[in-house]
Amino acid sequence: MTIEHEPTVAVAPATTPDATTYGAWSLDWTSIVAGALVAAAISIILVTFGTAVGLGVSSASPTWRDASVALWVLSGIFLILQSVVSFGCGGYLAARARSASAYSSTATEETERRDGFHGVTSWALAVLIGVALATLISLAADRPTALTSPPSSTEPKALSYEIDHLFRSPRRPPSPDIAPLRSEAGRILLTSSSHQGVSSDDRAYLAQLVTTVTGLTGADADRRVDSIISESRRALSHARAAGIVLAFCVATALLLGAVAAWAGAEAGGHHRDGMPLSEWMLRSNRLNRRRISWARPKAPL
Repeated sequence: MTIEHEPTVAVAPATTPDATTYGAWSLDWTSIVAGALVAAAISIILVTFGTAVGLGVSSASPTWRDASVALWVLSGIFLILQSVVSFGCGGYLAARARSASAYSSTATEETERRDGFHGVTSWALAVLIGVALATLISLAADRPTALTSPPSSTEPKALSYEIDHLFRSPRRPPSPDIAPLRSEAGRILLTSSSHQGVSSDDRAYLAQLVTTVTGLTGADADRRVDSIISESRRALSHARAAGIVLAFCVATALLLGAVAAWAGAEAGGHHRDGMPLSEWMLRSNRLNRRRISWARPKAPL
């Protein structure tokens, strides 16, 4: 009796997508640099416009310390919006300008992922460009000139107004060589924001300096020193709060800018390949169309 065996069929093992399937990783630096430059340019334009209309998040003016919380909030919101717009445009261009050979052999999801990485890389390069420009501007602003040089390079700039008030003399002009005294007084006033505050010895020394420079009597000098110490403590507290708000707004704007760069890169990749937009993009477009249709005036019957 002969038993016939059914022919066996070899089953190929399941394979998972890897780098070989999608091709080797490569970055199109031409499109990345172009997107970063566009993002940096749009960001500079929007920041300059916001500063011109009074939405700058930092200022050297002493009156900025008394700015309202609403102005701080509006400035932070504007900073975040300009970051989203500028980095979104940069990410869109970085993906839209990618060469065809960089994505022709990849799957759709992998293409979107690579477009997103191009957008994020463009965002990172734009951030570095912005930091470099901000550093150059800061160095140029701190460079002493004939009109803007401070009395001493070691004088705290945050307390220049208070130091001017401390040595203000109604009787005679102060001596032109009091720059070392201003620097020393500024360093003493910086301790007013500490937990212990200005020590009694430093307070007595400040009163002595005021008497020597301005010619005020002991009682008047003591009152002026007490007033300036209180104003310095309040000014340093406001400056610290402004620095915290500025740092938080910048960090939030940069993080949201990275998200906007990724989303803009995906949209640019879809437009480049002639594919429909993602579901969340389509949903956003539908909402915008509905808002426009609701805003249009209805024709009379």
